[in-house]
Amino acid sequence: MKNITRVIGVSLAAASLLLGAASCSNGGGGGSSASAGATGSSSAGTSAGGSVYFLNFKPESADKYDAIIAEYKKETGVDVKVATAASGTYEQTLTSEMAKSSPPTIFQINGPVGWANWKDYTADLTNSDIYKHLNDQSLAVKTADGVWGVPYVVEGYGIIYNDAIMKKYFALADKKVSISSAQDIKSWDLLQQVVEDMTAHAADLGIKGVFSSTSLKPGEDWRWQTHLADVPLFYEFSGDKVDLTKGTPATIKFTYSDNMKNLFDLYLNNSTVKPTELGSKTVDDSMAEFALGQSAMVQNGNWGWSQVAGVQGNTVQAADVHMLPLYMGISGEEKYGIPIGTENYFSINAKADAASQKASLDFLTWLFSSDYGKKAVSNDLGFIAPFDWFKAGEGPNDPLATEVTKWMTTSGITSVPWSAFQVMPSQDWKNNFGAGLLTYAQGKADWSKVSSDMVADWAKQAAAAG
Repeated sequence: MKNITRVIGVSLAAASLLLGAASCSNGGGGGSSASAGATGSSSAGTSAGGSVYFLNFKPESADKYDAIIAEYKKETGVDVKVATAASGTYEQTLTSEMAKSSPPTIFQINGPVGWANWKDYTADLTNSDIYKHLNDQSLAVKTADGVWGVPYVVEGYGIIYNDAIMKKYFALADKKVSISSAQDIKSWDLLQQVVEDMTAHAADLGIKGVFSSTSLKPGEDWRWQTHLADVPLFYEFSGDKVDLTKGTPATIKFTYSDNMKNLFDLYLNNSTVKPTELGSKTVDDSMAEFALGQSAMVQNGNWGWSQVAGVQGNTVQAADVHMLPLYMGISGEEKYGIPIGTENYFSINAKADAASQKASLDFLTWLFSSDYGKKAVSNDLGFIAPFDWFKAGEGPNDPLATEVTKWMTTSGITSVPWSAFQVMPSQDWKNNFGAGLLTYAQGKADWSKVSSDMVADWAKQAAAAG
């Protein structure tokens, strides 16, 4: 894909350094035919050719698999079991499921770090159709010995905004900015000015706050401790020419700590709720506020459209949904767009019998190459799939997927890569950082302590992993 800096499909000669838990989660939820670790499970899908059990990572797509696996059985006669881990527990659930007599045959790793944790369970996918049909095979997780994870979706995230509200603001006679549309916001200074002026006009705009609530409930804080943090860490690693192919850096400086604080403070101080209330807020709360027109902006990714569209009473029109980069005042950031990449890789359980491995690959090939499967992937799952089976016009038609495609192809703009995603030392580090952000939001710690604790914990977690 154009303008994406590649760091994830690298040689893993130093893979022994890449130990730690996978991965940040886009939340959690109920399974489509079973919910692992939540509401029980159904019997594994079986056929004369083996069994197929997929442990799904993406909660926003969980219920979409019911129709997909029903159609697959209709066409092939093969049962497929799909289960989804509960919120923030994919690694824990995967560990538990792998210890059972009928473990997942298809599971997910988050990249090199996740692969290092599960490398004894990943089958070589070099000769698989899903690898052969990747648009860019450098995206895969691989070593000189084989291919261990194949990405199945490209995603992007940023500041999602409701242009109907933005147009209402820009039409105000007493607005304090000279620009005339949200598309003109191309710097931190302009973003800050617009947001703070919108807060002053909240009553005129009919909103409770410019930004939806910053979800900081444990397990619901991945938008900040992983997604938001990726941006300043990318600039640090890039500026210091850190070789990420060697795995998790032993230490970080958090050079752009104050820049992350800039944007995080903007979220907290121009929100639908008081910062002290954020410890109980979830991502669903945040997206519902946006869907109901209570806020004008929310940080999230293209996967969030289904959440917005599914809210009862949703007032947001698809044509009004657009996305801005995460500006935070870093020099040169005007040359970059939204963060685009993936942390979603299919792996096949190497410890499953050969028939089950083949049956699992057959299901994935059907899902991404058949007429029904491609439509389901694009329209129901909402995936921007990185396979050459998808021709022009066959991708998702929802507004946020369109925004990701737009930012990937904007001339003169480079996407911020998900480079830090791939090397964060552990899930514990993310959780600890998220807890620190909550204490800051609640006024129980100053930013310098949160920042220094984050740096110290990185070194501790990286050392433990190594």
